[in-house]
Amino acid sequence: MDAGTQDGCHEDYIMNSVGMLTITDFINILHRYYRSPMVQIYELEEHKIETWRDVYLQYHDQCLISITPDASLFDAVYSLLKHKIHRLPVIDPESGNVLHILTHKRILKFLHIFGASVPKPRFLKMQIKDAGIGTFSDVATVSQMATVYDALSVFVERRVSALPVVDDDGKVVALYSRFDVINLAAQKTYNNLSMSMQEAVRRRRGYVEGVIKCYPDETLETAIDRIVKAEVHRLVLVDREDVVRGIISLSDLLQAIVLSPAGIDALFS
Repeated sequence: MDAGTQDGCHEDYIMNSVGMLTITDFINILHRYYRSPMVQIYELEEHKIETWRDVYLQYHDQCLISITPDASLFDAVYSLLKHKIHRLPVIDPESGNVLHILTHKRILKFLHIFGASVPKPRFLKMQIKDAGIGTFSDVATVSQMATVYDALSVFVERRVSALPVVDDDGKVVALYSRFDVINLAAQKTYNNLSMSMQEAVRRRRGYVEGVIKCYPDETLETAIDRIVKAEVHRLVLVDREDVVRGIISLSDLLQAIVLSPAGIDALFS
């Protein structure tokens, strides 16, 4: 990797002026305080960001992962996947200003558009069931009768970005992502994390990432085309009865397209 990526902390003057409070932080804070005898959950509205930083973030890596404008797209994909982050700031090394924010979705869309003019790798013609790209065992799901707190626990413990919501037969009925947790704040319902997932899904407002499915006998090329056109972050692999069999994420696809040909596996490094 060249000097364009910053795996460590920036100099103090940059770190003092630049930081990112993410949805993951919000989830971790809700999960930490909801059953805490030290604070009532509604009191979080009065907390300052610096309180969260001092109390919660002290236990976690506070380095801001970023890249510089002269870094390569390969470097960007590597940093996103290695550090398991969803947004990568492009920072001017002289001013410390954030110039752009790179995401998995934007990078894959770029590759999808401009990749049409170059020969496609042969493995894109493979069926999903044979390609081994994605998660097909121990898939994290949540029952529609489970509580929102149960879902937060899975987010924290499994470090996944979204959960297929399933019925008693294991059939997918919805998708609940980390982004959906922000609805709890917008509607001031984060003090009722005991509500069922069925109710939480029903109450969602604004943009909702729907369940976009794929099937084992479809090709990877079809999966990429579908995920880009639907502008979603993952596909739910199901059988013909809609029972969840796996998840194919943007990270999985970027690993396969960009890093694997170079012999690098950032997802498990």
